Amino acid sequence: MDPIRNPFAPGAGQRPPELAGRMRELQAFEVVLERVARGRPERSLMLTGLRGVGKTVLLGELRSKAIKHGWGAGKIEARPDTELRRPLSAALHRAIRDLAVRHRAPDRVEQVLGVLKAFALRANKPDAKLRDRWQPGIDVPAAQGRADSGDIEIDLVELFTEVAELAADVGTGVALLIDEIQDLLPEDVSALCAACHELSQSGAPLVVVGAGLPHVPAVLSASKSYSERLFRYARIDRLEREDADLAVMAPIEREDAGIEPEALDALFDASGGYPYFIQAYGKAAWDAAPADPITVKDVQVAAPEAESELAVGFFGSRYERATPAEREYLIAMAELTQGRDESAGTADVAVYLGRKPSSLSPARDSLMKKGLVYSAERGHIAFTVPHFGHYLLGRD
Repeated sequence: MDPIRNPFAPGAGQRPPELAGRMRELQAFEVVLERVARGRPERSLMLTGLRGVGKTVLLGELRSKAIKHGWGAGKIEARPDTELRRPLSAALHRAIRDLAVRHRAPDRVEQVLGVLKAFALRANKPDAKLRDRWQPGIDVPAAQGRADSGDIEIDLVELFTEVAELAADVGTGVALLIDEIQDLLPEDVSALCAACHELSQSGAPLVVVGAGLPHVPAVLSASKSYSERLFRYARIDRLEREDADLAVMAPIEREDAGIEPEALDALFDASGGYPYFIQAYGKAAWDAAPADPITVKDVQVAAPEAESELAVGFFGSRYERATPAEREYLIAMAELTQGRDESAGTADVAVYLGRKPSSLSPARDSLMKKGLVYSAERGHIAFTVPHFGHYLLGRD
């Protein structure tokens, strides 16, 4: 069929197929928005799951919902070894601009922007030369004595309080959305938990919505023992069969085309119900189909093309980031699990490689930092990427 009309191509369609099966999370967030706007206490939200399950797309949809409710909203993506101040400042600047159009007191908005600027400027090192000092692009004088101590925990609590009070002035709230939250520096995680704790105590209308890998709860609890009380965790997993079929059929039907039931069976078997894979195999099947409807033969013909694209863009790009020692560890995991999406015992990996467990710790810790594996439970390690073990075993 016409590749130009391919509804599975990136950016195609009005609702990405990854959102199929996520109505529970969307409806729960609607409740959070209403409760917080009415001054009732509500926990912040953490979305956890493997790569390829659509967390980032869902996070974007939650941001859109917040904006439709009149909230200020800002979104950032955490990056390893990068401090939180600069990206957080930009995100909250966006949220404050959302609120400013509804606020009747420009002086009050400028006051909060001044606090935000003071917070942002602390991202500069004290000994940095003038030409190297970062400017946040906030066109008001920086406030003094508020959110500018240099202690991220103190400053974040004060900043969140100021921004939340601004939102309360107009009867709404602020949503701060953080993707890849497991990549935050430990001190930033601690500060975020402390700020969320303060907000929960005061009932301030600001919620944090984070998205990250399955071990995010462990990252948060290692930072603050009370973190489990601060957040509501939602595990985002692969789609059930009915939702997976909807993710395929809905975009196809928007193009006034169809797909045979046997082709749906084949697509589900190939994708495993993971939204990223559904999109990859669906796109390839559409391009391979000479006519409407898409048949099981079209899916079979398209599968190698989809697998080739995944091997380069999804699997291969991650494998290339690993060092030789790390690749040895990854392949051992794949061999032990026989390519299945299961965890491997760290002791078993050591035995398989004929090494002492302590000698493998640097490779394992580095793989965790790179987001390629996570600790599924004590003494076990698993891939963060579905089907990664199968890919590793299939490499030449």
